[in-house]
Amino acid sequence: MTQNQNPAPVVSSNKDRVFIFDTTLRDGEQSPGASMTLEEKLEVADMLDAMGVDIIEAGFPIASEGDFEAVSSIAKRVKNATVAGLARAAIKDIDRCAEAVKHARRGRIHTFVSTSPLHMKYKLQKEPEEVLAMVTSQVTRARNFVEDVEWSAEDGTRTEHDFLCRTVEAAIKAGATTINIPDTVGYTTPDEYEAIFRMVLNRVPNADKAIFSVHCHNDLGLAVANTLAGLAGGARQIECTMNGIGERAGNAALEEVIMALRTRADVLPYSNNIDTTMLTRASKLVSGVTSFPVQYNKAIVGRNAFAHESGIHQDGMLKNAQTYEIMTPESVGVSKTSLVMGKHSGSHAFREKLKELGYTLGDNQLKDAFKRFKDLADRKKIIYDEDIEALVDDQIGHQGERIRVEALTVIAGTMGPQTATLTLAMDDQHMTKQAIGNGPVDAIFNAIKGLIAHEARLELYQVHAVTEGTDAQAEVSVRLSENGRSVTGRGADPDTMVASARAYVAALEKLMAKRLRGKPEPMVG
Repeated sequence: MTQNQNPAPVVSSNKDRVFIFDTTLRDGEQSPGASMTLEEKLEVADMLDAMGVDIIEAGFPIASEGDFEAVSSIAKRVKNATVAGLARAAIKDIDRCAEAVKHARRGRIHTFVSTSPLHMKYKLQKEPEEVLAMVTSQVTRARNFVEDVEWSAEDGTRTEHDFLCRTVEAAIKAGATTINIPDTVGYTTPDEYEAIFRMVLNRVPNADKAIFSVHCHNDLGLAVANTLAGLAGGARQIECTMNGIGERAGNAALEEVIMALRTRADVLPYSNNIDTTMLTRASKLVSGVTSFPVQYNKAIVGRNAFAHESGIHQDGMLKNAQTYEIMTPESVGVSKTSLVMGKHSGSHAFREKLKELGYTLGDNQLKDAFKRFKDLADRKKIIYDEDIEALVDDQIGHQGERIRVEALTVIAGTMGPQTATLTLAMDDQHMTKQAIGNGPVDAIFNAIKGLIAHEARLELYQVHAVTEGTDAQAEVSVRLSENGRSVTGRGADPDTMVASARAYVAALEKLMAKRLRGKPEPMVG
């Protein structure tokens, strides 16, 4: 029997519609080191909105001025999705959240409180009846601001069933339209999680008046499996993040959940609005702005997800791709062919390749990209799709820049000292500086500091090889912080030192381009 690689979702009733709640910009950003600038958050929000995400959790407004500004800006900008902000069960949290989402076409307040014995005793230091009263009062307050209120039972999978049912009933009675029972610490198993939803839906008398939601962390590697089990138990909203980023071991990965629903619609008959062909682009965007690399063997969006090296596998693929691929690369936005471009390729072929990879460039952008492609082809024997993507993403990321790396010479080796001679072009003026450092990268960064005085602190320096081989392009991410604000710059070039200089300059220019708004308040909750 021939298996359908990409069966269409099977929809038997409206109950099978599943809403996708993406929390990349909130829970995902709480990953240590994953902070994003406002511009980067807006870019990610645009991608999620275009991809068909139903609800975008844009941040935690009470946490800082930056988070409030991000939620407010996204609320004003997003065209289709509901925009949600997170709030603890506290008056100031809920009022601040309401202020942040008030300009959204559809705004949601997502409020939560801990319900497990462990959390109530040690975190909240409150008795169950006090917590129950908090649920009612704060959901009621949120409902006075917006019609769409989500309530979450933090540590719900370790909550006593009787108390969980009481809190859920109270939240719905107070006006909550979505009830989330999260596996906050990634503790549960699929059978347990499914049973919790079946139990609550069966026991809570007003359960039919709300949509139930899953939110799974990946501490035991079970986030996606638990998410799908929650659907089987009756949940109809999935909370997830791109690339599975999130606190500790992360959250359920949006791309994995969505492709599981699409590929196994025969046993998972649930529909959603996600355009799966945008998954790979979204993954790369989130990886780039957070400087969190995607592991090579990551399901769906990893570099090796559609790669076959084994001779047996290659033979099967040549005879019939379905022998070793249960979904097509195109279904997630990956091209089948990766080795088709070279120095003899023309501009028409290059334009078609960009379309195939999902890029639409204007004439001037295309001209600049083609010139950079030709320069790269003269230096690199084999041009992979990933090389072209890195080249174009780097070009887009440097649009409108005032500062450019014009020339760089580096002297390195065991004898030392390592020296960098750098020429920058800024506002049509050329400036050159020679500096030494503890290694070639340090020398380059010291040369930049000599040309552009600043007190920014280097928080992150990360190098990633785009493809295999000693001539692979390097993608470099640099994060700088100054006065409590962090920005990330990226650069790509076959020469790692050039890519490093471009990334540092890109980050520095972001700091220079904005008036800093002061130090954000520390994250709370």
